[in-house]
Amino acid sequence: MRYISTRGRAPTLSFANVVATGLASDGGLYVPESWPQIGLDELQALQGRTYAEVALAVLSQFIDESVPPSALAACIDEAYRDFGHELVAPLVQYGPDQWLLELWHGPTLAFKDVAMRLLARLMEAILRDRGGHATIVGATSGDTGSAAIDAFRGLAAADVFILYPHGRVSDVQRRQMTTVPDANVHTVAVDGTFDDCQALVKAMFADAAFNQRMHLSGVNSINWARIMAQTVYYFTAALALGAPERRISFAVPTGNFGDIFAGYVAKCMGLPVGDLVIATNVNDILDRTLKSGRYAMQGVVSTSSPSMDIEISSNFERLLFEAVGRDPEKVRRLMEGLKQSRAFTLEEQALGHVRGVFASARADEAETRGMIASIFARTGLLVDPHTAVGLVAAATVQRRHPGPMVVLSTAHPAKFPEAVAAATGVKPRLPARLADLLDRPERINRLPNDLTAVEDFIARHARAQRMPQGNT
Repeated sequence: MRYISTRGRAPTLSFANVVATGLASDGGLYVPESWPQIGLDELQALQGRTYAEVALAVLSQFIDESVPPSALAACIDEAYRDFGHELVAPLVQYGPDQWLLELWHGPTLAFKDVAMRLLARLMEAILRDRGGHATIVGATSGDTGSAAIDAFRGLAAADVFILYPHGRVSDVQRRQMTTVPDANVHTVAVDGTFDDCQALVKAMFADAAFNQRMHLSGVNSINWARIMAQTVYYFTAALALGAPERRISFAVPTGNFGDIFAGYVAKCMGLPVGDLVIATNVNDILDRTLKSGRYAMQGVVSTSSPSMDIEISSNFERLLFEAVGRDPEKVRRLMEGLKQSRAFTLEEQALGHVRGVFASARADEAETRGMIASIFARTGLLVDPHTAVGLVAAATVQRRHPGPMVVLSTAHPAKFPEAVAAATGVKPRLPARLADLLDRPERINRLPNDLTAVEDFIARHARAQRMPQGNT
């Protein structure tokens, strides 16, 4: 299995190099040269298997000799050993043909743990084999940062620098990042939006001299291993509900487009997926794009579901690559249009490809709050605002296309206690292991939205430039 860039001007890489690299040198995102296939007999054989067993079967399709099967199996076992539920990602029924897929049983109570913990162990194995050191840089709108910090904290082979928008994440999300005492962990509060943080990360990767000196590696969903790992729970959920004999739809709270693109990958591999429902809050650029064919930026507003307060959905580029027939020149033109005029328009054929796989719906703040209250009143379940957006979108699409629907529940309700309490009158509690989180001392580094300032901070604190490097 080899990997190519969506923009066509970066070298073709092995799996290990894709994990270590993150963003392609031409600014594109890496994808497999072709989609591996899992046949009907193989899907049937996976029914009733454990999460780890399904993960090994699915993920081995993407991994070449650079990571031996025994090493992959060990990484999977270590990644999911301390999740709070033995199924890793259990299903909970909330209505007829309606299920929640609980993805928040990991250490930081969000779906990002599922992929991030595996990525950290794969990266550690690769760096250990090479005798190298990495500087991990990432941007977060809330959950990615805490998951990355938890996954990489204390590792001798990596320093972690996470950028987040100052004042635009919840208190719990912030404290899960800023209270970690490990010396290899650094959080940076940027005066700006998540899109600003993401732009800074991309600019650092594009700065060839800085990138090489710091041995940068990315852990945002620009890193292929994140997408790859997230495909697994689409398989486990669908198989538990009757696949491959039964077609299952999924509604996905969507910001950076990584989680729902993983569902697209599962479909490309042969999983019988029905609708993939893009669920957005009022920052609804993806919903508008599906309806109009035009991706046009209008600005981001703060909501009760901050992890979705995004306007530049990085992983949408991976879908564009597929929609335009894997033509990197067309992708480059679209991305250049976005950079210059903050918009681009999809050709009819490309838009038809997207609409053939995806549906979409938006939820405003009142609808989100109403859904949190409604689902609690009907079932006793507490859900966070992101999950509530997914529930609104699922109900909207399911009215048009009846059939089994799974909503990805992406965060524990206690990560957003104020929003949940305002809707239900019940303040969800953090699990016992995080009960003292709000009392732990914080370490916060606040910086302007300025590339030079951020690069200078990283250069002063990273160990990579001061350590001998192996073959990278």
